[in-house]
Amino acid sequence: MNVNTEHQQQPKSALDVVLWVLIAALLGGLVVVNHFFGQDASMLIRAVVGVAAFAVAIGLASLTRKGKEALAFAKESRTEVRKVVWPTRQETVHTTLIIMAAVAVMGLLLWMMDGILVRVIGWFTGLRV
Repeated sequence: MNVNTEHQQQPKSALDVVLWVLIAALLGGLVVVNHFFGQDASMLIRAVVGVAAFAVAIGLASLTRKGKEALAFAKESRTEVRKVVWPTRQETVHTTLIIMAAVAVMGLLLWMMDGILVRVIGWFTGLRV
């Protein structure tokens, strides 16, 4: 049996567990506070506090092992997107027109086949539609 060594499970550190619990408490607390003080507080204040709490939660998550892996993945993805050779406007228009024509032809063929099958089944069953 071949074992993939790249994604082996590493033991969770105590700091990661504490950070995830803190993040869950922060976001849960945000929901509770927003629910109880929703009518009394200004919408602007609630929005600013919500965005700030979410930013703190993202910052704390980036300190965990999974958060660091996610950031590394995002950086690698950005590098790969820069390597993509995007089509020109003319290529995009031509491809779109070809696809539209193919869809129209297939739609007509399916419509004709449906009409033929309805008439054949109607002839067999004696029902007229």
